[in-house]
Amino acid sequence: MKISVSDRARSLRVAALAAATGVGLLSLATAGAAEAADALGMFTRPSTGTVVNFYDCGGKLCGKIISVTNPKFQSTVGQLIVNGAESVGSGKWKGNLFDPDTNKTYKGSMTLAGDGLRLEGCVAAVLCSGETWRRTN
Repeated sequence: MKISVSDRARSLRVAALAAATGVGLLSLATAGAAEAADALGMFTRPSTGTVVNFYDCGGKLCGKIISVTNPKFQSTVGQLIVNGAESVGSGKWKGNLFDPDTNKTYKGSMTLAGDGLRLEGCVAAVLCSGETWRRTN
């Protein structure tokens, strides 16, 4: 069976389109993982010395307290302060933030800021306060 030049060209175009689509989808899938990876790891809250491990939890961002400097807060070790924050853009997440200092949960956001992670919590979406946490090795 002979294949015409136009059939061969059409087959090559279809194969190239399929390959490009596969590469595009793979790029989209890995872009989300790479973005989340920038916020993964341990960060220290400068005002208290509390260390939180931020990790991927089902494609969202979670953070758990892994150490404290103030013995008064030793009972908070192991507690989630971020549970399932959703990505809302490049280096930005929104979700609930638990503040062990006040024992309250606030609507909040996390934003990559250089090699730090800025956490900001708000009451009634107008009264907001935040702090940039340092990446810890």
